[in-house]
Amino acid sequence: MGGSVSAVSSNGTYSFTKPNRESVRLLEGLGVEGDVHAGTTVKHRSRVARDPSQPNLRQVHLIHEELFEEVREAGFAVAPGELGENVTTRGIDLLGLPVGTLLRLGDEAVVEVTGLRNPCLQIDNFQGGLLKQVVGRDADGSLRRRAGIMSVVVRGGVVRPGDPVEVELPDGPHRPLGVV
Repeated sequence: MGGSVSAVSSNGTYSFTKPNRESVRLLEGLGVEGDVHAGTTVKHRSRVARDPSQPNLRQVHLIHEELFEEVREAGFAVAPGELGENVTTRGIDLLGLPVGTLLRLGDEAVVEVTGLRNPCLQIDNFQGGLLKQVVGRDADGSLRRRAGIMSVVVRGGVVRPGDPVEVELPDGPHRPLGVV
């Protein structure tokens, strides 16, 4: 099971979107080098306000490029990096992965999936109505979040568009993704 990296993005300042880069360097235990969300403790403003000593389970944000195609059908134009993700992938059901999945990005980098991104109102500030496209209800009424997954860096390395992504599922019973 695998796919590829479509784009990589980072931003050294707080901003909803992140510019695309030719490459990003993932740093073990920290995140994307030079990105505002890199670090061992939480960097997301609302989480820092609650408890700045929490571990950073959101070092690298990944989104599947197929989401952009789905929202395009509903009239929204979204490109890689515009929802704040660091790595845009193609060909992997990111939302269906269990907690603890390892994603090998390129030749060296490995991230461990920690959970789902909890999309916020900033998405509607970016494009009005887009939040309803990435958060909704399944047929059984359960909440469905589709704005990507979060991970931590377990092995650093450079990641570039076109790099392969290999999926290694964890042993034992699989835990579904929850919000981190």
